Amino acid sequence: MANPLIQLARHGQSFWLDNISRELISSGRLRRLIEEDGLKGMTSNPAIFEKAITGSTDYDADIGRMAAQDRNAVEIYEALAISDIREAADLLAAVYASTEGADGHVSLEVSPELADDTAGTIEEARRLWKSVDRGNVMIKVPATRAGIPAVRQLIGEGLNVNVTLLFSSDVYAEVAEAFIGGLEDRHAAGGEISGIASVASFFISRIDTLVDALLTERAAQSADPAERARLMALVGKAAIANGKTAYRRYKALYATPRWKSLARKGARTQRLLWASTSTKNPDYRDVLYVEELIGRDTINTLPDETLNAFRDHGRLSDTLEADIGDALAVMADVERAGISMNRVADQLVEEGVKKFVDPFVKLIDAIEQKRLQPA
Repeated sequence: MANPLIQLARHGQSFWLDNISRELISSGRLRRLIEEDGLKGMTSNPAIFEKAITGSTDYDADIGRMAAQDRNAVEIYEALAISDIREAADLLAAVYASTEGADGHVSLEVSPELADDTAGTIEEARRLWKSVDRGNVMIKVPATRAGIPAVRQLIGEGLNVNVTLLFSSDVYAEVAEAFIGGLEDRHAAGGEISGIASVASFFISRIDTLVDALLTERAAQSADPAERARLMALVGKAAIANGKTAYRRYKALYATPRWKSLARKGARTQRLLWASTSTKNPDYRDVLYVEELIGRDTINTLPDETLNAFRDHGRLSDTLEADIGDALAVMADVERAGISMNRVADQLVEEGVKKFVDPFVKLIDAIEQKRLQPA
């Protein structure tokens, strides 16, 4: 049986890994994923690094060595993360070359503590970009009120940017505007735009987790059996519908004369990347958010368990543009149920930042404790 992971490419979709660790690299597992499964990129975040660094002894010797150099915990964390990112980027360099820079990227996130600080985000992104010193790195910036203007500035400076924590089509439109505007700024200043890569990371399963809970709560409060049935019929549908409507917006944005002018100068689109694609609800198929969002010029970033499941029993079809009318109807019905997707998105962005801040703080504390241990 053909490997479903490799077959994704026939449908125009790349898959990236939502994980990184020293063990993944040193064991040869990452190389095998690239060579045998067709892996085309990787993403990381503070929670991933917290698990990798505190969950093993692989980094202890380096922590001890840098502690002896009197480096603080944040400096040690950055050095460890940058080392892993560089090694992964080097392993993916052939993918980067063969796809002419479309794939083969590894993402490194700015500190989540800068989510509300535009200037701080820009400064740290520049520093990380320079420190990693690899053309196939992407710097992750959250799609917060402060993050979006930082995206425009960084794209204008020629950095590759992964815009993360996207939950709504309206915010996605702002992110796309920042990306396109950044390219225009760079071109107007005489800079080259053909080598700039960017993705918009649209989170999926977290939407169903929140919207399903709200629908179930409203159904329980209703005395009308027909109303309860209508509400419960929407359970498990909002996340996929949200992704499909975002892709519809993507296609419209990149069909405009404004974009075509940039494309003639060598610009490439900011692809949608489906993030948070593990299935949180055990009642749902474990590869639901992969199978239902397959489409051209997109990326699905998979955690290990979802990747393994899709390799084992994934089904392939051009699903992303199928039943778009139904997707639009679902989004309208969710709004009619009194659930504002803009408010849902605002809540999930706030929660998403916290989900990264907490493990980041925990990680820095853990490194500090190891740093202070006697040699």
